[in-house]
Amino acid sequence: MMMFASIDDVQQALAANQYVADRPLATAIFLALKLQKPLLLEGEAGVGKTEVAKTLASLTGRRLIRLQCYEGLDVNTTIYEWNYTRQMLQIRLLEQGGAAHAQQAMHELFGPEFLIKRPLLQAIEASTDDEGPPILLIDELDRADEEFEAFLLELLSDWQISIPEIGTIRAAQPPTVILTSNRTREVHDALKRRCLFYWIDYPSLEKEQQIVAAKVPGASEQLSRQVTIFVQELRKLDLYKLPGVAETLDWTQALVALDAHELTVSAVDDTLGAILKYQDDINQLRTGAVRSLVEKATR
Repeated sequence: MMMFASIDDVQQALAANQYVADRPLATAIFLALKLQKPLLLEGEAGVGKTEVAKTLASLTGRRLIRLQCYEGLDVNTTIYEWNYTRQMLQIRLLEQGGAAHAQQAMHELFGPEFLIKRPLLQAIEASTDDEGPPILLIDELDRADEEFEAFLLELLSDWQISIPEIGTIRAAQPPTVILTSNRTREVHDALKRRCLFYWIDYPSLEKEQQIVAAKVPGASEQLSRQVTIFVQELRKLDLYKLPGVAETLDWTQALVALDAHELTVSAVDDTLGAILKYQDDINQLRTGAVRSLVEKATR
């Protein structure tokens, strides 16, 4: 799996794929690949955690398998399920063959062709392919229950899954695992100890300008600079939900779509929904903060 000789190689490869990463993040990715350890990325929503896994899959040519976590996530649905509809149809067909086929029927009903493979099983099986181990993205782990974390802890240790009707399936090579968390709750210490850890913070002004330039090449240099200054100042306000980099990019794309070449009060008023997602935050800006922020951004 290791294809980078140095941290600089990682940083340059990420940049070539339009992901602007500072050296500490590139170091964490390099070590995750070299040591074959999971990488836990924490940070506010929209700062680019999920994009790390997508970019890594793109630049390595590996398959990306994504498990989106949510409250009440059932462990079984992350591994496999039986295709009950197909099984019922098969039963009806086998019934026509009589009792002599009963034992064969049970065997056939729980064969691989009736198995619906979910992300974790897909990741283990894909690790035996000629393409090499996949990139497994376990996204927003903090949304899942602690029971799922406990199961995940065991999986990250053994990299095998037992299916009673089929047997144990083992990964030939562990997948490269990227876990993300928005820190709505703390991830258990035992799981953290299995991982390398990196906190992705809101970017500096200079870095955010580089990100906008890379991701929205249609934006003028002046507009990119003004947008990033505006967003940086916006994050200093007492808002319910501060805008992440994802919102900065969405907003820039919206302004480009409107043929804007610089920030104006009217342009900001018309497009606030691209950067702020709560009406209370929008109302707070429209009480007078927009004009002052635009003035700061356009000096």
